[in-house]
Amino acid sequence: MDQVPSLSEEDAATVEAQLGRPTRGAVRVAHRCPCGRPDVVATRPRLPGGSPFPTTYYLTCPRASSACSTLESNGVMAEMQARLGEDPALADAYAAAHEAYLADRRALGEETGDGDVPEIDGVSAGGMPERVKCMHALLGHALAAGPGVNPLGDETLARVGEWWSRPCLPDRVTAPTRDEEDA
Repeated sequence: MDQVPSLSEEDAATVEAQLGRPTRGAVRVAHRCPCGRPDVVATRPRLPGGSPFPTTYYLTCPRASSACSTLESNGVMAEMQARLGEDPALADAYAAAHEAYLADRRALGEETGDGDVPEIDGVSAGGMPERVKCMHALLGHALAAGPGVNPLGDETLARVGEWWSRPCLPDRVTAPTRDEEDA
């Protein structure tokens, strides 16, 4: 492959400000917050240093991330996990979400030249297909894939509320200048 896709300078600066660190392996914005900023990035299945990375859809917005952490601390994952064991239709839909996630990662691996990454073969994110272990990953998947793909991700989205009502960053985000980096 001639060139691996990457974020624009502006999006990379925004995501870096959101995360408080440089991005690693981000290929493109997978979803934008209603405020216009990235809130999910699609990430290579193998990071530039060679490490496998199973989280294809990485939630970057600190407000959305905080809302997911609140849900986790309030026991929502355990509640969802219990329902997976009781509701065969939900379990089937969640298994289909897992397969969709893997298909997206395979396509991204082809696009970036990473190909298949055997170390994470069959591993998606968020505990899929049998567990609920990370609401951040479920929300990232739901936002990137759109409604109807991941039932527990869609439910997470409904529960987090309008995280964008309080902006995560100042109006203008720019990459640091060389002088600022040297300071």
